[in-house]
Amino acid sequence: MRRILTTAALAAGLLLAGLTAPTAEAAPTWHLRYADGFNTAVAKGRFTDCDHNHDTKAAYCGGLSGSVRAAWWAYPKGWPDTATQWHYPVGGYYDPATTLWISGGQLHIRMWRGASGPVHSAVVVPKALMGQRYGRYEERWRVSKAEVGYKSAHLLWPVADADCRNCEIDFPEGNWAGSVNGYAHHRNSIGGDQDAYDARVRWSDWHTTVISWEPGSVTLTIDGRTVGHSITAVPDKAMSWDIQNETALEGASPKPNTSAQMDIEYVKAWSWS
Repeated sequence: MRRILTTAALAAGLLLAGLTAPTAEAAPTWHLRYADGFNTAVAKGRFTDCDHNHDTKAAYCGGLSGSVRAAWWAYPKGWPDTATQWHYPVGGYYDPATTLWISGGQLHIRMWRGASGPVHSAVVVPKALMGQRYGRYEERWRVSKAEVGYKSAHLLWPVADADCRNCEIDFPEGNWAGSVNGYAHHRNSIGGDQDAYDARVRWSDWHTTVISWEPGSVTLTIDGRTVGHSITAVPDKAMSWDIQNETALEGASPKPNTSAQMDIEYVKAWSWS
């Protein structure tokens, strides 16, 4: 008959043998902070009047109502995207009313360019996650209509740049017609140094991406596979999760009368204990 040792007896035996008893598994370090499966429909044209208390948890879009207004903010109409700020030949301006809506359990982001003029870009921000120091950020998405000249840079961005110069974590990032990439920018680097990773997948398939940002460590995963891990000058100040979609910064510019669309099935985020 097999002899069953009690925990105390096992520990005593290990001590006599000069070994250490096994310890209990460490408690989880993540606590679910926010989740949204986009089950409340919002018609296109309702993400309006967003220039209220911007970049704070008190920000809101006056055209929204109920739980969506309480949970989400969008960059206001007329704010320039990165390509415009960098004086590219074709840039964009954020225009939430014409680019954002929720239906069928998904947040839809459709950027577009008319016969001439700028791109209409979109950034949405979950307010519960503004100003969080460390965290785990997960989303499931696909680009259902790809087009040259449109991109994403879903990023963690510092609340105060003066507190954390060049702090930035981007994933997923890249042109929608290319490959999915990720970047971990080094804290307070003079030349904007960063660790760069190629996930080697296309935007047109459904993917689940995760940013895990811990003290001294950034890990990027896609569909359960680690594509990047950085321990170099990891940001240590509060940041917000900006789900940014805009004019591409590499390759050809968006052609006139084109559009491209991303669908997001859910977002989840955890705080660090």
